[in-house]
Amino acid sequence: MLRSGQVRLRVAAALALTVAVALTGACGSSADAKWHSPGDATASPGATAGPGESALTVTPAANAKNVSPAGPIGAEINGGSLTEVKLTNSSGKAVKGEFDADRRSWQVTEKLGYNKTYTMKVTATGADGKTYDQTTKFTTVKPKNLTLPYLRANYGTMLDGGTFGVGQPITVWFDEPIKDKKAAEESLTVKTDPPVYGVWHWFDNREVHWRPKEYWPAGTKVTVKASVYGKNLGNGLYGQQDVSASFKIGASHIAIADAKTKRMKVYFDGKQVKKINGKDVSAGIPISMGKDQVETGANGEKIDFRTYSGVHVVMLKHNEYRMTSASFGITDKNSPNYYDSLIKKAVRISNSGEFFHLADWNIWAHGKQNTSHGCINIGPSFIYWMFDNFRPGDVIDVKNTGKQLDPRDGLGDWQLSWKKWTDGSALPIPPEPTEGGTEATPTPDPSATP
Repeated sequence: MLRSGQVRLRVAAALALTVAVALTGACGSSADAKWHSPGDATASPGATAGPGESALTVTPAANAKNVSPAGPIGAEINGGSLTEVKLTNSSGKAVKGEFDADRRSWQVTEKLGYNKTYTMKVTATGADGKTYDQTTKFTTVKPKNLTLPYLRANYGTMLDGGTFGVGQPITVWFDEPIKDKKAAEESLTVKTDPPVYGVWHWFDNREVHWRPKEYWPAGTKVTVKASVYGKNLGNGLYGQQDVSASFKIGASHIAIADAKTKRMKVYFDGKQVKKINGKDVSAGIPISMGKDQVETGANGEKIDFRTYSGVHVVMLKHNEYRMTSASFGITDKNSPNYYDSLIKKAVRISNSGEFFHLADWNIWAHGKQNTSHGCINIGPSFIYWMFDNFRPGDVIDVKNTGKQLDPRDGLGDWQLSWKKWTDGSALPIPPEPTEGGTEATPTPDPSATP
């Protein structure tokens, strides 16, 4: 969508160690580079060099059209040096660029505009002392439409500058449907320190996620970039602006909620937390989950109150949150399942209305009976500690409810096997590193002895 506004995301320093599953769309250059641009924007080779002569090459060629404003745009000489290079827009304003160390090549260092005409004047001195002069004009591409990518932790939280849990996927959401997913994925890069192996997965034609094969190692530093400007993402849809984000993975916080035991065990960095506020929780925090009951909603839909089994990722936290049964179809005030309440310490773990939250009205059921409408009820002795210690990206793994979480529900990325996850990439999957790297955080086995 064409927009005049700009989204600005802080660009972090480049990280030393990199595992980039998505291929970069950027082009490198050197003194002997061969440059080509989209459409008919090929290089202008100048005169053919004879023995002992130099050859001046200007990119793009004279009168080229549909040139990508992201380049490559520049000039080079295979002997001698460039004396002066001046690139100007239609108003005569100079565009910034820089020479290499020996002045044999020059490249533009700022992105050009879409649908603009530019003039490049180049003067060079060959190795034989001969003077070369060349002037070219070219026009950049006019997009049919523009799209802006958003780098998000979830639908309510941007990634940049945050600290997230070991289950946090990277989500990129485009504000226009993407026709060429391969081109879009090629523009996305993920750099991590230490190296982490991961892959992109498209959930639809707007949203693509990146996650490691296993949970992130605690302490990982991450930078993600969407270098979409000047890229044709299909049918004349171009990137509006490059964006980037940097974030960090915090300590491993994983909770395993079991519908059979009505208990939730908490693991910090792989070790079970056995005391909370002086209370013994070796058997797990007593909880009450979704009851095994079905009711017919206002529109004839069947409403199953069981909590979804599967790996949930913490999304948003609310000190108070209004919850109403009307949100999932129960509007009859005479129904025993009707409610409209302001709930305290509510932590969202899916988009289908699942939270863990304070429930002081059914403490008798905690650890004994599942009575909720799908949420994880926690008593006042433990909910404040859970609320303070669990952040977006932390993991709530629900077991034994008989109803499975949809991978598209919230951040259900971990519901997909690695094979199904990699099948969702638009690019060939690079081989997994066999040496080095850092051990990822495993999912604790609730049946194992901590």
